[in-house]
Amino acid sequence: MKKILVLCTFLLTVLSCSLDDDGSPSFYYEILPVESVDMPEEFVLGETYPIYLSYLKPSSCYVYNNLYYDSELNQRTIAIVDKVYVNDCIEYDEEEIEEVSFNFKVVSNGTYIFRFWQGEDENGNDLYYIVEVPVVE
Repeated sequence: MKKILVLCTFLLTVLSCSLDDDGSPSFYYEILPVESVDMPEEFVLGETYPIYLSYLKPSSCYVYNNLYYDSELNQRTIAIVDKVYVNDCIEYDEEEIEEVSFNFKVVSNGTYIFRFWQGEDENGNDLYYIVEVPVVE
């Protein structure tokens, strides 16, 4: 009986493997430029604010994944990260605008500097849309 169980388990394992799978991933991640930002002109210490970002989605292959978010003292660097599927997608006639948001909690005084990544110039240097937001009491 044990031999039959082992043989059946082995056969099911072998038959369940796909020979068509070449091992390459069916998606990759891509950082996309921020097109526009909607945020307050000033913050109050201790409050939480939604910040809205818009970006161009080139095709249905692009699916929002998360934000790249780097924090250093009162400076924040932010970019949009999409998961791009390599199969079964629809190319758009025109790029679609997608909106995402995140909540920002104000935890220190001074001025916050937000750097929203907007792509690269012809020399490969990063370009940023910079917004300075003072904290008031």
